[in-house]
Amino acid sequence: MSLVNFTTREITCKIVYYGPGRSGKTTNLQYIHGRVPEARRGRMVSLATQSDRTLFFDFLPIDLGAISGFTTRFQLYTVPGQVYYNATRKLVLQGADGVVFVADSQARRFDDNVESLQNLQENLLAQGVDVRAVPLVYQYNKQDLPGDLVLGTEELDDALNFRDVPSFGADALHGSGVFETLKGISELVLRRLAAGAGAGAGSAAG
Repeated sequence: MSLVNFTTREITCKIVYYGPGRSGKTTNLQYIHGRVPEARRGRMVSLATQSDRTLFFDFLPIDLGAISGFTTRFQLYTVPGQVYYNATRKLVLQGADGVVFVADSQARRFDDNVESLQNLQENLLAQGVDVRAVPLVYQYNKQDLPGDLVLGTEELDDALNFRDVPSFGADALHGSGVFETLKGISELVLRRLAAGAGAGAGSAAG
């Protein structure tokens, strides 16, 4: 749920990177954090569990502009990949304005991707969120690995992308597809925000 601060004229949106363990969620955030100018990002914070990390940071996007005179700030989070930490996943997912599902393109991790996607749907439903309505994009990470080890983006789309939402091939370690993914989810979140603002203005006028 976006937070609107009328004093500072800021809108804060929460984007959660979801996916199986070691699929590249943390790598995405670290790559973005390392390349966004310091003046436009907050510090990176790690909430460590025993065998995993949940990471988040704030940053002010450079080229996404303002909505109705409000500056838009994004908070990026990752959920822990280990199934054991599902309670933490639920907590991090709460109030998300958009979700990036980071799938591991390796063929041997296919079942892990399916399990994690089902878990995402279950956790959204448990919070009363319509899975079909939440802004969502897919990132198929590790596409840089040898072709005999990975599934192509079209194969992964067929298997996972049931809503036919934007999807991006990526090599998060070296940055390929990282900002394209972020731009994709940001645009969906901002579009939904703008539509909501327009509806609010219409009802106020009426």
